[in-house]
Amino acid sequence: MTTIYFVRHAQPDFTVQDDAGRPLTDKGRAATVLVTEYLKDKDIQEVLSSPFIRAVDTVKDFAAGIGLSVKTVYDFRERKVDSQWIEDFTAFTKKQWSDFDYKLTNGESLREVQERNIRALEGVLLEYDGKNIAIGTHGTALSTIINYYDNTYGYEDFNSMRTLMPWVVRMQFHGTRCLEITKINILQAEN
Repeated sequence: MTTIYFVRHAQPDFTVQDDAGRPLTDKGRAATVLVTEYLKDKDIQEVLSSPFIRAVDTVKDFAAGIGLSVKTVYDFRERKVDSQWIEDFTAFTKKQWSDFDYKLTNGESLREVQERNIRALEGVLLEYDGKNIAIGTHGTALSTIINYYDNTYGYEDFNSMRTLMPWVVRMQFHGTRCLEITKINILQAEN
């Protein structure tokens, strides 16, 4: 069995509009301690991440603490919304979840995001079969992965986790078949 711990990044600085270079806030950097604490006893053997700074920075201290470097996987990156900043993100997101093929002129549809993330995940599952892996990721990218294995996961589920940063989803696989999905709110004290 392969166990993947998807770690949605900690709080980013939304004043930085460059998606790939958007850093964590001070609060986000402080919350990475929760990620390290949660993952420390999970026998993680590989740490992968989206190449976006906020995802890498959320898992890098954990990786360094267990003597690993973070390997970036380009196809785990977040969805490209458009070439310009959009003001009404909620309306845009609702439209995308109601139509998986909807996208702005220079952006990606949720179907495109899902296809590339699943392709990357299946490659990871083949390469690291039987291991425990942590993957730094993003809210929309992760939500499309969950939706692929559980098509009841939709906009309301996505919206309910939008403020959970960081957030962990453990997925267990036999080969490329998903056996279990567990959502973990590491921001709660009992976790």
